[in-house]
Amino acid sequence: MNELSCIVESADKLGEGPCWAPREGRLYWFDIKGARLSWYEPEGGLSDSAELPMRASAAAPMASGGLLLATERGLAVFDSQTREVELRQPMDLGPGFRSNDGVMLGDGCFWWSSMDDDGGKRPGVIFRTCADGFTEPVISGIHIANSLALSPDGSRLYLADSVRKTIWTYDTADLARREVFAQTIGEAGVPDGSAMDAEGFLWNAQWGLSRVVRYAPDGRIDRVIEVPVEQPSCCAFGGPDLATLFITTAWEYLAESAATAPLRAGHLFAIEPGVKGLALPLFQA
Repeated sequence: MNELSCIVESADKLGEGPCWAPREGRLYWFDIKGARLSWYEPEGGLSDSAELPMRASAAAPMASGGLLLATERGLAVFDSQTREVELRQPMDLGPGFRSNDGVMLGDGCFWWSSMDDDGGKRPGVIFRTCADGFTEPVISGIHIANSLALSPDGSRLYLADSVRKTIWTYDTADLARREVFAQTIGEAGVPDGSAMDAEGFLWNAQWGLSRVVRYAPDGRIDRVIEVPVEQPSCCAFGGPDLATLFITTAWEYLAESAATAPLRAGHLFAIEPGVKGLALPLFQA
């Protein structure tokens, strides 16, 4: 799979939050606006989905199986055997707010964000949920938080504000210290979700620019993968050896005709880019 391929015709209105669950051998992802969780099993080429009782956007695979979900109502657990969803930690994110990006990081905690569903007009919050269930806000003032990722040595946290068209790196020893890493200012699109590879390069899906960009640790563009849809939304490494880069996309805001094209927006794409992903910890609760 050296060339980009459409592997699931999911037609997600807002495909987001891909994550690899090694216990199940599945790539999970969401249609946020459709309140749906989908999955794909590379070994057998099987795909399926489940309707959710609330909108969810990001997940942390659990060591015991299933997923910890970031949702508009707080944190929930998805049982991969029964397909049931249990709201474990109800939270009031604020009127008009929902969850957005999220990922397990090297500290063993699930980092996830809230955002104003009206285009991020009001800033949201980055939360950190650890194995004991303790959840705390750690970063504020980000309007549409995306690209949560950690450098392999754990020293730098990557975080984008899509409204500001900027990806920053934060010093994990002092989150008050940040530097501009990359920007799309002056271009038609914005940085969206990201994935870290084993070499310490950040892969960033760029909404409105039909591409996924691989950034070197110094912020220079190392490689560009063109995506045949306008709105790639996020990416994640998966497969048994983490050699496949999966890319979610969306048709929200596009003409309805975009949802009927042969390689239409909203499908799941994949490519083997020649580098493996950085293995992420499982949530231990």
